[in-house]
Amino acid sequence: MNDAQSHQSISREASWGYDSRMISYIQNAAAHGLYEIRGLGAKRRLPHFDDLVFLGSSLSRYPLEGYREKCTTKTVLGTRYATKPIELEIPITIAGMSFGSLSANVKEALGLAATAVGTSTTTGDGGMTSEERLSSKTLIYQCLPSRYGFNPDDVRKADAIEIVIGQGAKPGGGGMLLGQKINPRVAQMRTLPEGVDQRSACRHPDWTGPDDLTIKIQELRELTDWEKPIYVKVGASRTFNDVKLAVHSGADVIVVDGMQGGTAATQSIFIEHVGIPTLAAVRQAVDALEDLDMKGNVQLIVSGGIRTGADVAKAIAMGADAVSIGQGILIALGCNSETYIQQGEHHSAIEDYAAIGTAPGFCHHCHTGKCPVGVTTQDALLEKRLEPEVGARRVENYLKTLNMELTTIARACGKQNIHHLEREDLVALTVEAAAMARLPLAGTPWIPGWQ
Repeated sequence: MNDAQSHQSISREASWGYDSRMISYIQNAAAHGLYEIRGLGAKRRLPHFDDLVFLGSSLSRYPLEGYREKCTTKTVLGTRYATKPIELEIPITIAGMSFGSLSANVKEALGLAATAVGTSTTTGDGGMTSEERLSSKTLIYQCLPSRYGFNPDDVRKADAIEIVIGQGAKPGGGGMLLGQKINPRVAQMRTLPEGVDQRSACRHPDWTGPDDLTIKIQELRELTDWEKPIYVKVGASRTFNDVKLAVHSGADVIVVDGMQGGTAATQSIFIEHVGIPTLAAVRQAVDALEDLDMKGNVQLIVSGGIRTGADVAKAIAMGADAVSIGQGILIALGCNSETYIQQGEHHSAIEDYAAIGTAPGFCHHCHTGKCPVGVTTQDALLEKRLEPEVGARRVENYLKTLNMELTTIARACGKQNIHHLEREDLVALTVEAAAMARLPLAGTPWIPGWQ
């Protein structure tokens, strides 16, 4: 290489700290004086369940035959105090996503799918719609800081209550619903003006700490005659202490949402830079339950970036009782698909993606209300692109696939019950994952930072 070629190579060398994305970010900030708002979850690579693998059976373990030997997936949640715990056929639940962020057709589709496979779905911010209550055999009612749409009569109609302290995509931050998604029905349910941006509170209005949370839990128990399980959901950050405080406050079930969790709309800076990965959060949550000798007494649901049956199996092996899925469910419905289905025919949505400045596979424009496939919209025409029966069938297929993958792995590890999966069945592929999950690095007995 001569001097001219060498100089040209150096002059085109990208900067690690100021790559094209960072340059674009700074230029946009300088031009507009505004931060970016978007939907979905973190895009950067984070330590994840992909960094773990199972130790399948060989001579030292005896596998189960998949076609002749059963592997149980039944899951019971809320056994601590509730007189009517939740009984599910599978340990995979549908996370809370609001009517407002999602269309009424989508909420109905989720209820139909959850009922078909024997699991639960969750209301989200803004209250309960008649569509999701009628279609959902098991429905969890969320109590959020905003109290938008909160109705004691609907609380009694629910099968469990989930008190949301925070979300994985934005622990410490409140929700957003931009004006273009606040149609007359959403506005009425939330007691808001139509077409005006809504920002939810980042903390509950009637408590300032765990002692007040205890009072709120007792109020909800009295409201539901102690029948319904009370979940407490936290965004993964100070997970060990948060889980302990939630248990002391009287929760039946803890939901821990890692930073890979999704959102309908929030600041990108939150999504990418606040919270800890789900992988690290699971271990801290389980440590807290074991430290209190409450493992099994209080159930643990893990969410945030759960996509496959392998992810489900790994979360359960690490100590979770169940998982909750949001983004994966949206993608199963058709999010980021090139086409939408109406009356059995596929129609191209590529031009609609281009109109909002994106393309299938890259869209995170949930906040705009212009979802090309009718998932995250309140537009009267766009929402028709998601037919409830079609969406329900796709989500049902997705959940069934995950459950089959889960039982396949459990059988390979010699388990007759998926809840018998254990940490001993796992090893890590990276030093970071080994340290976070407190599992040995594959091929060694070494747990970085612990041994």
